Amino acid sequence: MRFIFKTDYAQDIRLFQHGGQVFWYGLLLVLLLAAPYLVSGYVLSQLHFICIYSIVGLGLMLLVGYTGQISLGHAAFLAVGAYTEALLQGAGVPFVISLTCAALFSAVVGVIVGLPALRLKGIYLAIATFAFNVIVEEIITRWESVTGGNSGKLLKAIELFGYRLASQESFYYLCLALTVLSCLALINLLRSPTGRAFVAIRDSEVSASCMGINLAYYKTVSFAISAALTGVGGALYAHKVGFISPEQFTLIQSIELVTIVIIGGVGSLHGAVLGAAFIIMLPQAISIAKGWLPDTLPQAGLQSVVFGLILVAFIIFEPYGLYGRWLKIRTYFDVFPFYRRGTFRRQRSYLRSERLR
Repeated sequence: MRFIFKTDYAQDIRLFQHGGQVFWYGLLLVLLLAAPYLVSGYVLSQLHFICIYSIVGLGLMLLVGYTGQISLGHAAFLAVGAYTEALLQGAGVPFVISLTCAALFSAVVGVIVGLPALRLKGIYLAIATFAFNVIVEEIITRWESVTGGNSGKLLKAIELFGYRLASQESFYYLCLALTVLSCLALINLLRSPTGRAFVAIRDSEVSASCMGINLAYYKTVSFAISAALTGVGGALYAHKVGFISPEQFTLIQSIELVTIVIIGGVGSLHGAVLGAAFIIMLPQAISIAKGWLPDTLPQAGLQSVVFGLILVAFIIFEPYGLYGRWLKIRTYFDVFPFYRRGTFRRQRSYLRSERLR
């Protein structure tokens, strides 16, 4: 069991709390860098999607897990990033500029969505973001002169500083680098006063307002940063699939993105990555399991049923998600035999004054 004796207030906001974290994260990075030489092409392709969905999950985690604002419209930001990248690449814009523009334009759209939603909370905010998703999907479908409508848009391989990233290995390293940079950016953001303001708003808007936190400003900033990261993920997603159309950015996609946060663990950056990996690997596991099922069992819709059952099971039995389960396992072995079942008892995230409003 490891005891950390703190002698300085700065220890609470250090990037690594102890040498063990440096070792394990370093080992993980080495394994990820060596992955193209250790796994097959199919597995490497799935790692592409895990990295892309991790970036999107990190953006949504900032909004949902750390600011307490629900969104059922993040597939719209994904679409904005994807179509911005497709249009700029078609115009001959370099990838670095087009990726930056995809993030910035998605952030601007996030601000536009965030401003009207400032006075909305809970189910009403979810309905507002759902309506935004429907509007964006309809615009993409109808604006055929720009988006191609249902005919979609084709994308070519990325050209970065004169090098064509046509191989799976080169694209994987690009996705991995952007995922690591997104993680480091959010870790540093959450250690800053802005990140602490996000958490204060999540825990209690009344208390945060009494402490002088500008709720409208920080909610809008959270929407903008979350949308920017989702736009980056959308640009990479467009290059990965090579073809984008309105059918890829529906409400089902938005619900799937929210599921990443719920299954991974709300309020944890680790949870965003774990949730993304789970979402990508689950269909593959179901496909393998179909071979063991009896022929009399209907195969149509099996994936949706299993996915729904797993989601309900996590909400009921493991509300802290995959990362919460890992924390419980780690704590159990750390304090054995003195572990108590109530160690991770659910706590209320609101004050009495908020509940009576």
